[in-house]
Amino acid sequence: MHALAASLVSAALLATLAGCASAPSAQTSPAARYVVVRHAEKADDGTRDPDLTPAGRERAQRLAARLREEPLRAVYVTAYRRTLQTGEPAARAHGLTPVVYDAKRAPAEFAAQLHREHRDGAVLVVGHSNTAPDIAAALCACAVEPMPETEYDRRMIVDVDAQGRATLRIERDR
Repeated sequence: MHALAASLVSAALLATLAGCASAPSAQTSPAARYVVVRHAEKADDGTRDPDLTPAGRERAQRLAARLREEPLRAVYVTAYRRTLQTGEPAARAHGLTPVVYDAKRAPAEFAAQLHREHRDGAVLVVGHSNTAPDIAAALCACAVEPMPETEYDRRMIVDVDAQGRATLRIERDR
């Protein structure tokens, strides 16, 4: 009887170990990563296209530092100075030129383009309070909380694995 029990335990252990050997590692990098942010703090100068404030420029530098180790392949910004000034430090650190996208473009269309053109590596998308959550939602096919006009610190990170499964992670820059 003991031999049979030992044999069953051995078989169970071997099956468990075989399963572990083929399971993906928790440290596996995503196939593609999309980091979606709102532009940093903007000046209240009464114009339609203000520059960043000094605090906004500092936030843009912190974002670039945060993305330093990412395999950044592209930086997308809208045609407003505040988005360009937010994305430029990260783009420069990776030898990239920011790509201007239409802020009024449908988020689902833009997300489909990003998925088609960037299947690996990381992409930074700088938007606005009324566009960034919708872009992140379209990238992950999930619900994303709206962003108030006063919020500048949310990073919406959408990781897409090799099978095309997307997950959303929210980080804060404080």
